[in-house]
Amino acid sequence: MQNLKRAFWGTLAVLVLLWLIAEPSVFQSPTFFALRDKMVQLSGVVAIGCMSVAMILALRPRWPESWLGGLDKMYRLHKWLGIGALIVATIHWLWAQGPKWAVGWGLLQRPARVPRPTIENPVEAYLASLRGTAEGVGEWAFYAAVLLIALALIRYFPYRLFYKTHRLLAVVYLVLVFHAVALIKFSYWMSPLGSVMAVLLAGGTGAAVLVLLRLVGAGRQVKGKITSLQYYPGVSALETEIAVPCGWPGHKPGQFAFATSDASEGAHPYTIASGWHAERPRITFITKELGDHTNRLRHKLSVGQEVKVEGPYGCFTFDDDRPHQIWIGGGIGITPFVARMKHMALQKGTPDWPEGQTVDLFHTTADVDEVALGKLAADARSADVRLHILIDARDGHLTGERIRNAVPLWREASIWFCGPPGFGEALKRDFTAQAFPVKDRFHQELFMMR
Repeated sequence: MQNLKRAFWGTLAVLVLLWLIAEPSVFQSPTFFALRDKMVQLSGVVAIGCMSVAMILALRPRWPESWLGGLDKMYRLHKWLGIGALIVATIHWLWAQGPKWAVGWGLLQRPARVPRPTIENPVEAYLASLRGTAEGVGEWAFYAAVLLIALALIRYFPYRLFYKTHRLLAVVYLVLVFHAVALIKFSYWMSPLGSVMAVLLAGGTGAAVLVLLRLVGAGRQVKGKITSLQYYPGVSALETEIAVPCGWPGHKPGQFAFATSDASEGAHPYTIASGWHAERPRITFITKELGDHTNRLRHKLSVGQEVKVEGPYGCFTFDDDRPHQIWIGGGIGITPFVARMKHMALQKGTPDWPEGQTVDLFHTTADVDEVALGKLAADARSADVRLHILIDARDGHLTGERIRNAVPLWREASIWFCGPPGFGEALKRDFTAQAFPVKDRFHQELFMMR
């Protein structure tokens, strides 16, 4: 999370700093309208800069994933940059429109118009000729962006509609690139700010085109076929095994993939609930009925059906040198731990984790399915993992104190959490109060892609 925050605030700081270098006279603005012109430029640069980085991250690039801590964190940064761009764009719009309203209401006096000097540079002259068009389309693109980003943030907006409407942001972005290129102060292009903006706009434009062509993650997609389906009615979850005979590079326990079974629904992310065997190339997903799409899956999927799988992604891979690990799986958050236990059972002869490392797994759930719990217990025995099952109605809620009482060596352990975000944050606060180094040893999957 620290790198996530650094990336977000660093992006804003770099854009502002580069603008100050390009516009050193901002603090000597003689009039309100002179200051207003500079604030329109600053807010516009920051807004389109943030949107450009967000658009590039929408491609799910590999290079920043490990530094940010996984694609789940990268998508959180994508979301923050989108919200940040919306806020700054609103400020940009207010700086552009507000003084006009104030003049109309008699609160401000418009400065006297003076003839504009002749522009001799042909490129600058051409961009100046586009000013009126760029302002008009940019305003309407701003309104469209407000609507589309708002829809993306409404969790109850159906995913199948979100998948379609969110892609329209790529069109809006391309319009805003035209708006920015035409209206950014021409002298900025000769400064370091201009070089950075050129790279961001070019990268964002390329990303937008790939989004519109539906080529996101194309290089990491393979075709598979469903080989088995098992439904657990007690926990309303579906286990799906998919054969991926060609192209899948393998995965680590704890990683996830995007699966597409219906092109109209788009790709959905699921944690992989199986280890990897090159001689038996299979991927297992366990999907809980949590929304309109997942509620229909068991009725729509069938053995033999072809699906598309993209990945693997994520850095929730249990890699550390601690003598003990504490795993906490809340509800369907148990999935990455199932994959890890299956992997450990297969690697007993040649373990790929530190010698002597032990594990306690806490699984807390409100729903009960005896078959599913029986499989979980069998996986734990085969992996030599100490399993603690807490059923809410019977055992109450899991707390940090209960974990510490059950694991005497908790101070030397690392904690791996996957489950409801609020539950994870509560445990973080609890362990922070006990002087546990949560920044270094509390690992949490942020499995919310919108």
